[in-house]
Amino acid sequence: MRILIWHVHGSWTTAFVQGPHTYVVPVTPDRGPDGLGRARTWDWPASVVELPPEDLRTAELDLVVLQRPHEFELARAWLGRTPGRDVPAVYLEHNAPHGNVPDTRHPAADLPGVPVVHVTHFNRLMWDTGSAPATVVEHGIVDPGPLYTGELPHAAVVVNEPLRRGRTTGTDLLPALAAAAPLDVFGMGTAGLAGRLGLDPARCRDHELPQDALHTALARRRLYVHPVRWTSLGLSLLEAMHLGMPVVALATTEVVEAVPEDAGVVSNRIDVLTDAVREFLADPEQARRTGARARSAALARYGLPRFLDGWERLFKEVTR
Repeated sequence: MRILIWHVHGSWTTAFVQGPHTYVVPVTPDRGPDGLGRARTWDWPASVVELPPEDLRTAELDLVVLQRPHEFELARAWLGRTPGRDVPAVYLEHNAPHGNVPDTRHPAADLPGVPVVHVTHFNRLMWDTGSAPATVVEHGIVDPGPLYTGELPHAAVVVNEPLRRGRTTGTDLLPALAAAAPLDVFGMGTAGLAGRLGLDPARCRDHELPQDALHTALARRRLYVHPVRWTSLGLSLLEAMHLGMPVVALATTEVVEAVPEDAGVVSNRIDVLTDAVREFLADPEQARRTGARARSAALARYGLPRFLDGWERLFKEVTR
């Protein structure tokens, strides 16, 4: 198949393009949000090909994957075809709803001929998609391997733009966590985080690393902390589990499904979370055993073969 998909979510798309198809990604001269083209910080196979908008009108396409509300009109303009009518299409929703939850209306609600695909069952439950069929294909991860060493008695956090996103990503919880363990916060827009939170820089270090260096850096930390209150299931959490890291996380959105009881500590009580952080720091062997169970659980539920198989079955259903 030839599948059109915009480069929107690099980590997710990295797993998606590992399938047996040709993946067409729009590219514009400025490589702006609607034309990023191939990834530059992730390893994508040669089956991902770039096409400028002017070439899409004559391109042979078997399926269009929409991910943002304006892509429906963008596809009509660039392809000269209506998704769901002239070419099979699905709307992939990466996020949990914001606003008037649980009454938030999905932008693809009632869109004829375009099923909505969610990445978690929690998201499907919370979005109102109207008459549009809704299904779930859970996340898949390209296995980075069991890189965990845990040699540094620090806790790792991965979050992009923690200051802008604030309570959504649990930025306000970092001071309590930093009192339990030195934090290494990885992600875009983390520079100056300690100063903005009034923390000693030795207790909260920020790091902005390229994707190919992130996994190795994470795996050196004793544990992974996921303080996110409200978002879809973070790929960084699943990647940390794949690395073999024990995890400490808020019991929100899909986390309670993703992290089994023996793979870490999941709670909405801050004292329980900070106690768990201290215990993992003090007991490297317990951290290693818990991380090994986290990796086994992540491979079983979020491994790449299961993910790609789920999409293959959906492709056949949508295009038959």
